[in-house]
Amino acid sequence: MTVAYLFEDQYFPGWTVLVLKRHATELFELNREERNQLIEEVSAVARALAEVFKPVKINYGLLGNQLPHIHWHVVPRLAGDPAPLEAVWGVKHESKRLAGEKLSETLARIWEQLNPST
Repeated sequence: MTVAYLFEDQYFPGWTVLVLKRHATELFELNREERNQLIEEVSAVARALAEVFKPVKINYGLLGNQLPHIHWHVVPRLAGDPAPLEAVWGVKHESKRLAGEKLSETLARIWEQLNPST
């Protein structure tokens, strides 16, 4: 039902976005089964991120103001968070992009939590 990917900017480690595969802009446009499935997928990703990153809290964002399509931000907030009282998109910072081995390692750790038998 969704496609999940690591947000380009990993200033907040583990920030993941789940994008609905079909087009819809509002939750009420989904039927009950789709809404339940969406929450299950968001929850599964959040659980995996919790295992990998050990956050103090996970933030969830479903806004769609700039991109009118259902997509859910799942953001682990770690101990030592540089801006614990701010929303992640309001924090001014230099972009942190993962690449190469670090990106592969991070994705593998998350994948392992999502698919423990593979």
